[in-house]
Amino acid sequence: MKTRFAVALSMVAGAALGGAAIQALHAQTKVPVYMIAVNEVSDQDGYAKEYVPPAQKTVKDHGGEYVAAGPGTPLAGNLPHGPVVILRWESVQALEGWRNSPEEKYAKFNIVAVNGLK
Repeated sequence: MKTRFAVALSMVAGAALGGAAIQALHAQTKVPVYMIAVNEVSDQDGYAKEYVPPAQKTVKDHGGEYVAAGPGTPLAGNLPHGPVVILRWESVQALEGWRNSPEEKYAKFNIVAVNGLK
């Protein structure tokens, strides 16, 4: 009887460990999402003082991470002139959760999202 109990307990423990390992592997295969924005600023002072500080806080509050931000250097094409921001997110859903929160009265935002590579 003890042997059967030990075998059954070992099987349950093995299944639980296997399930946990599979979950860990699935979590590792998720690729980040990058958001690239070229902002056409209409009110530089308001943008810098009233928009940027709360936007930076809401990005962090929603799980986003700044990768790059600055004036940008156009190399090809017909891009708008303005600050460029690149943010990294865990998922499109996290990005969309943040995207619905900031105001857009200081600039026009030209935004694209792209999946990262594994």
